Amino acid sequence: MEEQHLESSDFLKDIVIGMSDGLTVPFALAAGLSGAVADTSIVTTAGIAEIVAGAIAMGLGGYLAGQTEVEHYDAELKREYEEVEKVPEREKEEVREVFADYGLDADMQEAIVEALAKDKDKWVHFMMKFELGLEKPDINRARNSAATIGISYVIGGIIPLSPYFLVDDAILGLKFSVAITLLALFIFGFFKSKITGQHPWIGALKVTSIGAAAAAAAFGVAKLFG
Repeated sequence: MEEQHLESSDFLKDIVIGMSDGLTVPFALAAGLSGAVADTSIVTTAGIAEIVAGAIAMGLGGYLAGQTEVEHYDAELKREYEEVEKVPEREKEEVREVFADYGLDADMQEAIVEALAKDKDKWVHFMMKFELGLEKPDINRARNSAATIGISYVIGGIIPLSPYFLVDDAILGLKFSVAITLLALFIFGFFKSKITGQHPWIGALKVTSIGAAAAAAAFGVAKLFG
């Protein structure tokens, strides 16, 4: 029987981040404005402004997170090289501890330690992976993350805003927006849960409920203060 495992994908995670916020935030904003104004032009103008600002902010956040990941790895890599050079015996002991946890006896631990110690680069990269749990990040990670999150946010944000371009009455636009956005949230939640190994129907209902609650709260507040 062939084993099936989900491989972690930075690209997939960025799409989820961008789409989930893109569907929810503009949806809540449009719902709130619909409770306060009657003209859909105000809703669409504010919605487009929010999508642009949100995409930039989310993309910048993704860029900074990716850049921080690279900088953190480089700093730890430099530190490991220094430790291998200055305190090799301590680093060797850490290698022994790693293999002791796997159940290898002392002789096998020593043989592996001495073999690793002959190649400083392999030794350091072993420590990075097994001591610190760090994999070398893609140097283009920050740029790719920013673009993926930003574009996903725009795509998600256009969905709840699109009905307002077709009608003049904000409440009518809200009714159409609720229908298509809740459907989009349900489908998004279903597939997100399915590919991450969660129960797809429960995941879909959770995502849909969060979006609906945010929009309902925004609409209610606007009506209350309006």
